[in-house]
Amino acid sequence: MSIHKVDKDEEGVSEGLIRQVIAWRRHFHRHPELSFEEHATAQFIADTLSSFEGIEISRPTPTSVVGRLTGGQPGRVLALRADIDALPVKEENEFEFASENPGVMHACGHDGHAAVLLGAARILSERREQLRGEILFLFQHAEELPPGGAQQLVDAGVLDGVDAVIGAHLFSPLETGKVAVAYGPMLAAPDTFRITVRGVSGHAAMPHQTVDPIIIGAQLVTNLQQIVSRNTDPLERLVLSVTEFHGGTAHNVIPGTAELGGTVRSFDQTLRQSVPERIRQIVKGITEAHGAEYEFQYDYGYRPVVNDESLTRVIEEAAVGLLGREAVVIQRPIMGGEDFSAYQQAAPGAFFNIGAGNAALGIVHPHHHARFTIDEDSLAIGVRLFVRIAHTFLHDAKTD
Repeated sequence: MSIHKVDKDEEGVSEGLIRQVIAWRRHFHRHPELSFEEHATAQFIADTLSSFEGIEISRPTPTSVVGRLTGGQPGRVLALRADIDALPVKEENEFEFASENPGVMHACGHDGHAAVLLGAARILSERREQLRGEILFLFQHAEELPPGGAQQLVDAGVLDGVDAVIGAHLFSPLETGKVAVAYGPMLAAPDTFRITVRGVSGHAAMPHQTVDPIIIGAQLVTNLQQIVSRNTDPLERLVLSVTEFHGGTAHNVIPGTAELGGTVRSFDQTLRQSVPERIRQIVKGITEAHGAEYEFQYDYGYRPVVNDESLTRVIEEAAVGLLGREAVVIQRPIMGGEDFSAYQQAAPGAFFNIGAGNAALGIVHPHHHARFTIDEDSLAIGVRLFVRIAHTFLHDAKTD
């Protein structure tokens, strides 16, 4: 899809602005920073926002930026959010603007999120006298690393007095030109666990003199899957994946310990709270049966993202008005996690996906892949959507 095919008059988006948004995105991509380390990124954003008229800038944490735009008439308060952190991934793309920070990469689209929100802020600042209410532009740090930046901003009072919060993700599995919205549950709670099995080491030729943590760990991997297949209602959503297994240093030595780690993804709070004890029961039973000991740690991650229905309708109608009915899809819940859910505990919120994939251009790699990228035509769509959503929410909704 070409940006020339999208209506640009009503949203006030010029080709010059879109070129600037692309340049911002490439700057962020070239200079990625990890979670809680986004000092240069945040300073660049603050400096850029300061060049727009009418935006009051604050820094609630050292690596986040909030811009407040007050319209010419009183009204509601809307927060628009973009995350700005990168991942510990060594980039394999050969772009002119590829990462210059070894081992760090914008492998999830947050560079585009920051650029899109800057573009929307610039347009809305130019229209501030016609706006009713206020808009907060949240450039949030540390989405990728729990406890996450969103909760820190909530704790700092950033959402005090906010009537609604909206966020979006550039999504490579969805082709550019499409938008996906979800009513109700959208993204799961991403919890993590770690298990250490302590056995007795010895010579691999004399296994009867050892307590082998490798074979015990292998049984744990298979038996933990029964929590999903035999202990959970098939109609409930639950994923349990063992993603780490570390043990041993030599072919002829049975090690004394093995470590396993993984993730549990769920939506239902009761089910979520029941899983740790069931894991512990399985680990305890298997390790004791083989004469081993264990350590078990379970960490709750972000809450599930559950969208407000009325806000989701605003997003859907804005997307249909901009792109047409055929371009808007209703998305089923997926088991990825997002700390946007922290905002939803403080104000009604909705999250949606903007298509950023393009098979014809080879933009097919999944998020967090070393060759991940986005179709930059999606940036224009993101800017226009944020502008249209802001106008719709502030001007068409009833105010107190």
